[in-house]
Amino acid sequence: MSDLAPLAEAVALDPLVGHPPDFHVFHKFIERCKDLPAITTAVVWPLSEVALKGAVEAAAEHLIEPTLIGDEKQIKALATRSGLDIAAFPLLHAENEEKAAELGVAMCRSGNAQAMMKGSLHTDELMKVAMARDTGLRTTRRISHVFVMDTPAYARTLLITDAAINIAPELEDKVHIVQNAIDLARALGIPKPKVALLSAVETVNPKIKSTLDAAALCKMADRGQITGGILDGPLAFDTAVSVKAAKIKKLVSPVTGQADILVVPDLESGNMLAKQLEYLGGAQLAGIVLGARVPTILTSRADSAETRLTSCAVAVLLHNAEHPRVKV
Repeated sequence: MSDLAPLAEAVALDPLVGHPPDFHVFHKFIERCKDLPAITTAVVWPLSEVALKGAVEAAAEHLIEPTLIGDEKQIKALATRSGLDIAAFPLLHAENEEKAAELGVAMCRSGNAQAMMKGSLHTDELMKVAMARDTGLRTTRRISHVFVMDTPAYARTLLITDAAINIAPELEDKVHIVQNAIDLARALGIPKPKVALLSAVETVNPKIKSTLDAAALCKMADRGQITGGILDGPLAFDTAVSVKAAKIKKLVSPVTGQADILVVPDLESGNMLAKQLEYLGGAQLAGIVLGARVPTILTSRADSAETRLTSCAVAVLLHNAEHPRVKV
């Protein structure tokens, strides 16, 4: 109890994380895309109003050039009911979700699409096809997911990984998860992202696997096996985002209180952390899948219009960081 007393007192007297006035980042990503060409995007099964509207809105903002893949009659009927004009977009007929996913993946494999966007089908249905060993979008990288967060209470762009794809990643998987997130952060304009490897404590404990993985990942970064970022861990969540909490615990690190990327131990903890920040902390979440031949844009039925557009903007920035070209 005595170890918690200083922290409790600090919370009562002074918030551990400052609340910057009206700090938002999503509009900045969308703004940066105005001078970049739209990316061709396979929109898989856009058979809900939110999914179809998201594709139409992103096209209107010149972020994507969508090809709609799904039941042709249903998509056209949905567009009519929703008052959406889809006449300018190519439409590929698919009789079911699995076939739509296969067509979307095939477009990406052939180079006819530079990104893939999830419509109203379940993420598992789409990723099962995308991750197929011989016919999917695999590369030498492990496929992983990143939430890009607009968090009013934190004056930095915050990335959380992996909270949607890898359930219980091993150390080898985490190397790819970390590198994917670093590459994305750099594409988003963070030249040397600070990576916090999260656990429940800040010391290495042989009984807590995440602390061992964190220590190994830090040493791998020291040896050049992970590049482009500054790693530290294990770190608890409070010390990753709060300079004051780190001082209370007497931690000295270039990452504490300034993390750009939070690497969670497993999917469950990551998903809960992201949803807590969203529903209790007022954060907005844009989602993207990395490590495949093309980025996959993930949107939710509950996403705002700005969040849906930001997910597309993130894919545009990543694609153009990897394949730089200029709009003509």
